[in-house]
Amino acid sequence: MGRAVKQALYRHHRALDRALTGVGATLAQWDALRAIARDPGSSARALAEETFQSEQAFGTLANRLAARGLIDRASGHGRTIEHRLTATGAQVLAAGNRVADEVLADSFADLSAAERTTLLNLLLRVGISTE
Repeated sequence: MGRAVKQALYRHHRALDRALTGVGATLAQWDALRAIARDPGSSARALAEETFQSEQAFGTLANRLAARGLIDRASGHGRTIEHRLTATGAQVLAAGNRVADEVLADSFADLSAAERTTLLNLLLRVGISTE
């Protein structure tokens, strides 16, 4: 079962990554932009956790996004660096969201609405942390 979940995720991520190149982003970049948009001013630590990356990997990604003018990084409280989308970053995110919606619809097209709801509920139930 775990392998089937991983295979579905892998296929979905590959399709997303291919489609996002059309808007000038990778899956990791789009996911980072999405996380920053959800919580502007977040630290690299929080964003790394949100995007399932190490802090070092997220820092490297954030540097690339900043170099492309997609995000601004500024000093926050203490040694924290806060992250915010630029107008260009918001445009890339919006274009990426449209692409992701299409890929998501294609990925789950063989499931009925009821089956998608059931799948979501089951995944949420097994994904809840017991720590």
